[in-house]
Amino acid sequence: MYKIIGAIGLVLSLSFTSGCAVVMASKQPTKKNTAMIQQGVSRSLVIAEFGAPVTSEFKNGKRYEIYTFMQGYSTASKIGRAFWHGAADVATAGLWELIGTPAETVFNGQKMSYEFIFDENDLLESHKLLTLKTDKKLAATE
Repeated sequence: MYKIIGAIGLVLSLSFTSGCAVVMASKQPTKKNTAMIQQGVSRSLVIAEFGAPVTSEFKNGKRYEIYTFMQGYSTASKIGRAFWHGAADVATAGLWELIGTPAETVFNGQKMSYEFIFDENDLLESHKLLTLKTDKKLAATE
């Protein structure tokens, strides 16, 4: 009898506690709107979306800035991942945390950097996506 009550108590307590992977999945960085990067967009909108620039300097009357951020996940993706981790935690009596927590540590977004050139009116004139590829070659695309 005590074993049954203990087992039910264990299952209920695991059901109502969220594991580390669940919390980590829900707190992943949000997805930035890179589609808004178009010629003529104001510098204020760029800062609002990506945060403060890493570097900023003036050359020949133009502002050159580099923005670095973690490209995260959509809200639906984060909710789905958190739900999956929660269900896996309950189904495995918490053992899923041995896999889920390291997985959420690895899949924490992709670091991205952009170089923006703004004209004298702080409107975007051109941009470059700067990424470090897996073969360690620096790639720049416009």
